[in-house]
Amino acid sequence: MTGRLEGRVALVTGAGSVGPGWGNGRASAVRFAQEGATVYAVDLNIDALNETVERSDGPAGSIVPLQCDVTDTRAVAEVVTRCIDEVGRIDVLVNNVGGSRAGGPVEMTEEEWNKQLEFNLTTTFLTCKHVLPHMKSAGAGSIVNTASTSGIRWTGAAQAAYAASKAGVIAFTRSVAVQYAPSGIRANTVVPGQLHTPMVEVRLAGQRSGGDVETLLEQRLARIPIGFMGDGRDTANVALFLASDEARFITGTEIIVDGGMSARCD
Repeated sequence: MTGRLEGRVALVTGAGSVGPGWGNGRASAVRFAQEGATVYAVDLNIDALNETVERSDGPAGSIVPLQCDVTDTRAVAEVVTRCIDEVGRIDVLVNNVGGSRAGGPVEMTEEEWNKQLEFNLTTTFLTCKHVLPHMKSAGAGSIVNTASTSGIRWTGAAQAAYAASKAGVIAFTRSVAVQYAPSGIRANTVVPGQLHTPMVEVRLAGQRSGGDVETLLEQRLARIPIGFMGDGRDTANVALFLASDEARFITGTEIIVDGGMSARCD
């Protein structure tokens, strides 16, 4: 039985992780490799990428780690060129780079605001900018961008720039989907909710609960009707579906992965 992405080439950004465990990018890289893809896994942290490779139980060489700052258009162009030179195409692009900063418009500095937009939204623009011409030339491709439920609702804390940038990812993806549909390219968004990823311990606990991880986890869990928190593997499974031929008639839309949180009225 062949994998759902057998013989395909995927470029996955944010494929490392800020700590041990399953972040969205790491889980996506590993899951795609398990399904037969050759994965070019991109991250700024090469040590985190190496851990991603170690976690893969796919065939040798199924994950190729590439260090890259995806806020740098020249660096992104070089990574894309390397993929094309080595394997001739990019069938799937998955964007997972992102992270939040606390604060509303009064509390945040303009520098923090600009960096959030660059980190969460411009990175997605840059990878699409350099990958789309190759997908268009091939007449096919699937793009899966990662947003957040913060981009569609209040999620328990003021984080205006993060919310705005993740809402921007959704709107950007819809626009790309419609523009490039005639070229055989699909573009969709995964919208993760209150997942238990390494970012909870490394970043969010310090921002929201004074470093108390257990308190933050309890607060997040209380918002989830299904009664447990998913992790990056849940995001990866949805990304896999959207990247595969099973989603051939799906483009310009979003799949929310949040255990029912967004369906609540409170």
